[in-house]
Amino acid sequence: MTDEEIEEAARVLRKGGLVAFPTETVYGLGADAANAGAVRKVFAAKGRPADHPVIVHVAEASQLKHWAAEVPRAAWILAEKFWPGPLTLVLRRAPHVSDLVTGGQDTVGIRVPGHPLALELLKAFDGGVAAPSANRFGRISPTTAAHVREELGDRISLILDGGPCTVGIESTIVDLSRARAVLLRPGQITPARIAAVLGAEVELPDAAAPRAPGALESHYAPRTPLHLIGAAELPARLAALRGKKIAVLARTEAPSGLRDVQWQAAPRAVAGYAHELYASLRRLDALGCDLILVEAPPAMPEWQGVNDRLARASSA
Repeated sequence: MTDEEIEEAARVLRKGGLVAFPTETVYGLGADAANAGAVRKVFAAKGRPADHPVIVHVAEASQLKHWAAEVPRAAWILAEKFWPGPLTLVLRRAPHVSDLVTGGQDTVGIRVPGHPLALELLKAFDGGVAAPSANRFGRISPTTAAHVREELGDRISLILDGGPCTVGIESTIVDLSRARAVLLRPGQITPARIAAVLGAEVELPDAAAPRAPGALESHYAPRTPLHLIGAAELPARLAALRGKKIAVLARTEAPSGLRDVQWQAAPRAVAGYAHELYASLRRLDALGCDLILVEAPPAMPEWQGVNDRLARASSA
C-alpha cells in the first residue's frame, strides 16, 4: 500500500466518506467519528440499529484524553500493556462525542488497532475513526478485503486491502467507566491477562453495564442455520440428518464413508481457530447446505472469545 493510497483514504474520511480498512481483528467500516453525517452513513450501509454503539479507533493512547471525560489509571495501565492491540476500553465520554457514536450512552469505546495499515491511516487522518465491522449488521464479520467487497462494495468509497486479519475475531471490550473493570465482550485478550496487569479481577456485567458492540444474542450469523454441538453428539446428529446436505466445521478430520457432508477441519489451537473462523463460516455458508454443524470447541478460558462468537452465530 503506497503513501498516496493512504493519503487518498484519509481525504475520503475528511470529506465524510466511508473507508473500509484492515485491523488485526476484522475489517472495519470507517468514518470520521467527529462527523455525525459520516457516522450516519456507516449505520445506513450496515443496516445497523441507531442505539448500537461503535468503537472509535485512534492512532495512539494519548488521544484518550480527547474522547473521554476522564481517563482512570487503569486505562493507562491497560493501554500501555495491550495497545496497539485487540482491546477496547469503555470510558466516560467527553461532552463533544456524538450520540451516534455512543448509541446515546454516556460512555465511549476506544482502541488503538494493531495493524500497521490501520495505524498509517489513522496517523494520516489525524483523528478518531468510528469503525464497526465492515459487513451487514448481524452477519459474519469480514477478515479479508474480498469479504468486504462481497457485502458492501457498492456502499463504500474506498477499500484498503491489508491482507487477511491476523487475530480473526473482534476485540475484547472492557468497561472502566464505573471504577472497576467489567468484561463486556470476550476476545483474544482474556480476563485473566487483564486481571494480572491490573491486580484486580475483571467482573461480569450487571444490568447497569453499558451496551457493547456485538453483544446481541444473535450476531456473527451465516444465512445457513448453524447448530453448535458437542463432539460426542456429532456422529449421531449426522446419522439423524442423513439425506440432507450438511456442512461441518470440526477440529478433527472427516471420518470415512460420509455422504452429502461438506467437512472442514479447523485448526486445533485457539489462535489458528480464531484466525480462520469467519472465513470458514463464510465458505461453508456459500455451499448452499441445509445446515451447518459446528463441533463446540473446549470450554476453556482461552476459548471464551471464540465460543462467544459461535454461540451468537448459532440458531439452536
